[in-house]
Amino acid sequence: MKRSLTLLLATGVATVVAFAIPTAAHAEETTCRGSIGAVTVDNLRVPSGAACTLNGTRVQGTIKVESNARLTATSVRVIGNVQGENARSVKLTQSTVGGSVQLVQGGSATIRGNDIEGTLLFDDNSGSLIAGNNTIDSDLQAFQNTGGVAINRNRIDGNLQCKENQPPPTGGGNIVQGNKEDQCARL
Repeated sequence: MKRSLTLLLATGVATVVAFAIPTAAHAEETTCRGSIGAVTVDNLRVPSGAACTLNGTRVQGTIKVESNARLTATSVRVIGNVQGENARSVKLTQSTVGGSVQLVQGGSATIRGNDIEGTLLFDDNSGSLIAGNNTIDSDLQAFQNTGGVAINRNRIDGNLQCKENQPPPTGGGNIVQGNKEDQCARL
């Protein structure tokens, strides 16, 4: 009887423990076609070919801008990253990004007046790129871009790194705590 009672109690405790352990929460993804105002969303996706305008939006996760998509974001707060791969255009102004802004193999981008806690990366883009009046807690990197890169009046706590851009980046007035390297040595 004692052994049966011990087994029954052990099984009951295991069942209670199993139900007491919380399961992983799954962040909801909001798809943006059109406009979103001052609301809070988890992750946000701008699907291929779509255009999205954000004004005062709070994003608890990451913004992903897909192939041939356009994003215009003003006064947004992003806890995670802003990522664009093959995006047509990205305009991010007067916003706060808790992670990095990574724009790869896309078109044009204007990143102006933002607080970026991670890195600002322009890599292998074909359109005009502008980085101006930003505060960047890590690095600003521009690699292999072909549409022109203007880098003006940024405050960069890390390095300013530019390589293999055609034409070479232009600009000035940047305050860089780390090093100004390669094509950006004089900016």
